[in-house]
This record gives sequence, C-alpha cells and structure tokens, in this order.
Amino acid sequence: RMFHDDELEESEKFYVGQPRVLLLIYALYNTLVARSEMVCYFVIILNHMISASMITLVLPILIFLWAMLSVPRPSKRFWMTAIVYTEVAIVIKYFFQFGFFPWNKHVDYTKDKPYHPPNIIGIEKKEGYVHYDLVQLLALFFHRSILKCHGLWDEDEKGDSSSNKEDTDDELSLTGGRRDSSASLKSVNLAASVESIHVHFPEQQTAIRRKSSSSISQLSHRSSFSSHRSKRGKCHGMTLQVYVPIRQFFYNLIHPDYSAVTDVYVLMFLADTVDFIIIVFGFWAFGKHSAAADITSSLSEDQVPEAFLVMVLIQFGTMVVDRALYLKKTVMGKVIFQVILVFGIHFWMFFILPGVTERKFSQNTVAQLWYFVKCVYFGLSAYQIRCGYPTRVLGNFLTKSYNYVNLFLFQGFRLVPFLTELRAVMDWVWTDTTLSLSSWICVEDIYAHIFILKCWRESEKRYPQPRGQKKKKVVKYGMGGMIIVLLICIVWFPLLFMSLIKSVAGITNKPLDVSITITLGGYQPIFTMSAQQNQLKDLEPHEFNELLKSYQGNTAALQFLEGYGREDITRADLEGNSNSLWTISPPSRQKMIQGLRDLSADFRVKNMKYLISPFFSRTLEEVYPYYIKAPSDSLAKPIKQLLKGMYCKWENITVSLVKNVSEEGVREWWVLNQLRKNQETSQESLELFIFSDKVSPPSLGFLAGYGIMGLYASVVLVIGKFVREFFSGISHSIMFEELPNVDRILKLCTDIFLVRETGELELEEDLYAKLIFLYRSPETMIKWTREKT
Repeated sequence: RMFHDDELEESEKFYVGQPRVLLLIYALYNTLVARSEMVCYFVIILNHMISASMITLVLPILIFLWAMLSVPRPSKRFWMTAIVYTEVAIVIKYFFQFGFFPWNKHVDYTKDKPYHPPNIIGIEKKEGYVHYDLVQLLALFFHRSILKCHGLWDEDEKGDSSSNKEDTDDELSLTGGRRDSSASLKSVNLAASVESIHVHFPEQQTAIRRKSSSSISQLSHRSSFSSHRSKRGKCHGMTLQVYVPIRQFFYNLIHPDYSAVTDVYVLMFLADTVDFIIIVFGFWAFGKHSAAADITSSLSEDQVPEAFLVMVLIQFGTMVVDRALYLKKTVMGKVIFQVILVFGIHFWMFFILPGVTERKFSQNTVAQLWYFVKCVYFGLSAYQIRCGYPTRVLGNFLTKSYNYVNLFLFQGFRLVPFLTELRAVMDWVWTDTTLSLSSWICVEDIYAHIFILKCWRESEKRYPQPRGQKKKKVVKYGMGGMIIVLLICIVWFPLLFMSLIKSVAGITNKPLDVSITITLGGYQPIFTMSAQQNQLKDLEPHEFNELLKSYQGNTAALQFLEGYGREDITRADLEGNSNSLWTISPPSRQKMIQGLRDLSADFRVKNMKYLISPFFSRTLEEVYPYYIKAPSDSLAKPIKQLLKGMYCKWENITVSLVKNVSEEGVREWWVLNQLRKNQETSQESLELFIFSDKVSPPSLGFLAGYGIMGLYASVVLVIGKFVREFFSGISHSIMFEELPNVDRILKLCTDIFLVRETGELELEEDLYAKLIFLYRSPETMIKWTREKT
C-alpha cells in the first residue's frame, strides 16, 4: 500500500460492523447529499403542484430553463435567487393572512373558485399556507450547506475572476505588454451611456489616449447637453444587462466548448408514453364534466369527448416533434421547443385548465399526476440539451443486446399497430439518405428479422441441446401445453365469455317503469296502466322460498329459476282502474259488439256480448300472464316454463265497463281485477312478477353486444387467420429462417446505418445493393451464414 493509516482502517472496520439498518440509513443519507439539488427541485415542484399559484410558478420555470441547463451545475446566483425568492414569498403570504383585507372575509365562498384573483396570485387566506414554503426553504439551505461543505459555493466567483484574469493577460500580451484595460471587450460598462461605449483596437492605443484626454477636458462643456441622453442610455444599458447574459447563456448552451454526448430519448419517450396513458384513462379530468369517467363506454356509443381528442392530439404531436428533433440532432431546435413547452404547458395547466374544469388545479389529482410526469420529461430534456445529441443513432434501443428480454420486448414493440410503420416513415423523412421509402423499409425489415434470428441463435448457444436426445418433458409440456390451452381458449372464448359475463360479473337490472296494455281483438285498448317507484317492490326472502317450493317437481320451471336470484325478481302492483278513458269510435264499437256476438275461442269467455253493458262484469279465463321475463335487448314476454302445467297457469281476471254520465258528456273506462294474487287487497288491482336478466358491466358492454355469433365472426376467425398463417407458411420461409450464423448480415445492416450517419451516402447505396444481392442469391446466402470454423 502506498498509504496506510491505522485509524482509517479501524474506522472502516467499525463502519462495516454496524447493523444493516444503520448502514441503510447511512446510504440513504449519502444519496440525499449526493443528489441534494434533485431534492430541492422535487420540493419546489411539489410546492407548486399543491399551491398552484403565480407566486410558486416562477421557480419551476427557472428550474427547467436555467438551473437544469447550467453547465456543469447551477450557479450560486440561481440558488441565491431561489432562497431570496422563497423568503420574500413567505413574507408576502404572511402579510396577506390578516383579516382586514376584503377578500379574506368570505374565504369559504371563494376558496374553491379557480379564477378568484387571490387564488391565482397565491395570497389567499388558508390553513397551512406556508408549510411547503418552509420545507422548500429548508431544502435550499440544506443544499447550500452541502455546497459550502465541499467548497463549491464560492466556486463560480473564483472561476469568473480567474477567467477574467486570463483574458486580461491574453489581451496584454497582444498589445505588447501594456496594461490598458480599455483594450479589452470585457471592460465595457453596460450601465454607462450609449455615447460612452467604445470598442478599442490595439493599433489605435496612442490615438485613443489622445482622444480620451481631450474628451475629459471637454466633458464639463457637454454635461448639460447630454444629461437627458445619459438617462436614456442608462435605461438601455440596464436592458442590456438583462438581455446579454441570457443571450450568452443560451449561446454557450447551443455552442459548447466541449460536449458530453448522451442519449436519453428512450426515457423521454417513456415519460411521454406514461402521460399518454394517463390521458386515455383519465381524460375526464381535463374536461368540464367529470361524470363520464369510462372511455370505453363513450367510445362504444360513438362519442369522442373533445377533451380526450385535444389532449391526445397535443400529446401525440409533441412526441412526433421530439422524434424529429432527435433525428435531426438540432440542439437549437430542442432549446426552442423546450422553452415553448415549458411556458405553454404551465400557462395551460394553471390558467386555462382550471377554467375549463371549473375546479382548482390542486383539486385535480389526475392533472397533478400528468404534470409531475411532464416535469420528469422536462428534466430529461434539459439534460439532453446540456449534454448534446449523439452523433450517431444506430438501430432500435431494444436491439443493443441479444437475449430473451430484448427479443420479447422488440417483438412486442413490433406488434403495436402502426408504431413500427410510423417510426420507419418518420426516420426516413428526417434522416439524410439516398434510399427510397420502399428500400428504407426493406432494410428495416431485414434488420428486424436478422436481430430476431440472432437472439434465437444466442439462446441456442447458451442453452445447447445435445444431438440425438429427445426433447425434455418440461419443454414439451411447457411450450406445447401452453399453446394447446391458448388455442382451446380462443376457440371456446365466446361461449365462456357470454356465460360468465352475466352470471359472474353481471349487474342487476331493476325495472324503473312497468306498463301494461290490454286489447280485445285488436280494437282500441280497453286498459292501460303503469307502475313506478313504490309500486315496484323487491321480493322478500320468504316469498322467494315459497316460489321455489311451489315448483318442486317441475323440471323446466326449476331450470329456469336457477338463472335468477331474489334480487332479479320484482313485483309490480297495478291499480285496477284504467288510467285512460275508452275513446272508441261508434263504428268500431259496433264491429266489436258484432265480433263478440260471433263467439271466438280466442276470447276465452262466455257471453262476451254482455261486456259492453255498463256495470256488468265478466271473467276472462287464463288470459293474464302472471310471470313475465324482461330481457335486456328485447321486449318483455311471458315465461312459458312457469305458466303451463298443473303448478301454475295463466291467471283469470274480471273485466267491467264503467260509464259515467255528466254535464260534460258520457265517459267510459274499464276496470280489471285479478282473482288470485299473492298480496290480497279489497280493491281491484293486478299483480305482475318481472324476472330481469342481468346486464354486462359497462366496461365489457362493447364485447357483450356482439353476441356469441358476432364474437365468433369478429374475434375467433380473425385470430384463426393469423394462427393458420403461422402454421402453414413455414415452408416458404425456410431459406430466410434457417440461418446458422447471422453475424455477417447483421454487421452489413449496421454498416448501412453507420455510413448513413457519417454522410457517406454513395457508400450507403453500395452496401444496400450488396444486401439486396445477398437475399437474391441463395448460394451466396449459404456461404455468408455458415458457422465459423
């Protein structure tokens, strides 16, 4: 050892001998110290998400457009700005908590209004108004202490002074060792008047001194003349003091002296994908009404919510622009895009969205989650800008290694509809190439195919199969059994789905209104009545048990009752008096009387002609269905299983015509009464039992609506077509599938990508022609793909 210290060794041994919990705490603390600036960023963003005001809006924007873009780290000026700004914000919030301000007298009324000015500014009176600001200030002071501990707090000032000294030395060497500060461009005082700003050159030093001495002697004569111009120059100089550093900051960012090239596009794409998923499943949070929270039900009704459409298009558009900037490798475009996104999204999320949703941002959990993921994207984008784009973009990020994980992820990526095609077309549009679109897609397809073969060949090398040995049962039953189960599930999926959708996941469909209409021989209805609310009653447990006992021995009835529970049966009590008058015309009345005289067996009553007589009642035998079924997709109909046989038949009812003669004229209506009822009453009434079918949940209603035959036609047959192509098209692809060694072909594809990135477009054409010739020549393909000996 070059250095040995007993105390250090004893300290290391003591540290290693500590409990694991304590070591974990040490590790977490060291991680916190190493990433203390990230803790500050997180606390600032969290404070803004909860407060959502103009006061807390400033620091997040400064984070994404100043701190995270600073190389190599945020300067002392930024941290001092954040600390002072937080302290001032705390004082302002405290000052406006007093009750004598007019807006603090009706806090309960205005606290949930998103466009109330104090709520927008952040000076409203509320409990815990300063808690997160204090935590933010504590995090900033903690980071300040870490920087001071490591000697990084005053590093910026030392660096500036040393750089100024070096620049001065360089300028002095150019001027022959003269220490004239006026020869340096850095000596220009931006706060001075416009007339006093001069640019001096080394060869004019003597004339400069002469002019300066003469100007000093004449300064007293010109002071009164230039006073007002000096004030205007000072204002202009103050503007330059703000503009020039900002311009120089972004110029240094776009044209760095050195660039630590990195590639975080994949992470940015994943963040955008997460935001896209949040929009799809939480689109209701970005619209005015939040009742329709199920996107599948809205789409099944052919309704596209405006909030969902706008958010999806904006999110998708930003992903396309980000891909274009990544392929063009333009840092300036990325900077402009970052500035537009930061200001645009913050303005929309905290000023437009609360007015659209009619609720504050702090009360919108989905919007807060979306904004937090977008902040992660902003941080990654700032890191990409600060480090610069990679000089070469070769292939897909999933094709960097050859294993099962990359293989299945890459195949899953290719299975997403239109994603592979969209990526290929965008890459062709924004990449310099001499290939046509069809040739580009051809190369991409060959590369994807060769990558998949490479993964399989690597897996065969890692898990070799000895020659002459049969396949293990684990492989046969694992892979083959899984395929068998999958095919069986696909074949019988519609039957299983339709059986379980209502019996297991079905929802009880209670009737809200029961209406009954009775006609005789197709003439004007003689009776209409409806039952609602209190007239619709659930079946009691003892009533349901008695119903089951009454059908003991009736196999058809019991089989029907097995599909219904007590909650699916509703008893409707209808009044016996018709709720509408009998307004039949005289000719129809005569025809009806004539028809009743010509007795028909369909009426099932004797002496039907006497029904027309007033106050005369007759019995209709077996005409009233006591039990009816109410399907979810058709009209109600009698339950034949429960209405035939010796157990229960169609019920008998009495009908009578009531006539009332008054000054207004003659009024007639019919009165019906059921002879045998479950709930006996003294008044005329009818009783009806409704068996309601369960309905599928709203989220699965779009599948259940197809029915069994529809699912077979739309799902099973389509999947069967792809499965058949997999099993029947193998013989045509043997030449391109059974390649023992694909390294040379894979290297040829990679070479095409490489020469394209370096601008060797003629060589790209030559390599592409070589690749096409290789696939046209089976003999050459065999030579190229032989195993290396």
